[in-house]
Amino acid sequence: MLAASSLAWPMLAMVALVFSVAVRLFLTRIPEMQRRGIHPQAVASAKQMAEAMEDTRAADHFRNLFETPVLFYAGCLAAMQTGVDSVGVLLMAWAFVAARLLMAFEACGRNKVMRRFQAFIAGCTALLFLWVQLALHWAGVL
Repeated sequence: MLAASSLAWPMLAMVALVFSVAVRLFLTRIPEMQRRGIHPQAVASAKQMAEAMEDTRAADHFRNLFETPVLFYAGCLAAMQTGVDSVGVLLMAWAFVAARLLMAFEACGRNKVMRRFQAFIAGCTALLFLWVQLALHWAGVL
């Protein structure tokens, strides 16, 4: 049996990933804006930013970290709140984090679409299995 709080570690790893991508975003965006003389008001909207900036990889991925991962956080918190202490849920949580790390490296690096897609599918699969296990636990099957 695991402590439900063991799910806090993969959640903290995802939070660390979000802040790492945010740092990468600022380390690329600010120098580019300074180098190209882009006034901050000229990029007030996402559309203006996408049109004005040459490198939007970190910004694109930062936004992506607030899409599917919401289901990850909700699943982990729900498992912790309801006392689900499954090794399978914990493994799927870590598998999701690993897939998101791979996706972040690819998205902020070479940005090869098929590699990003493979990591995305792996993460979604882990997330699906996490939620299936939660549902089975709550239904009393596991």
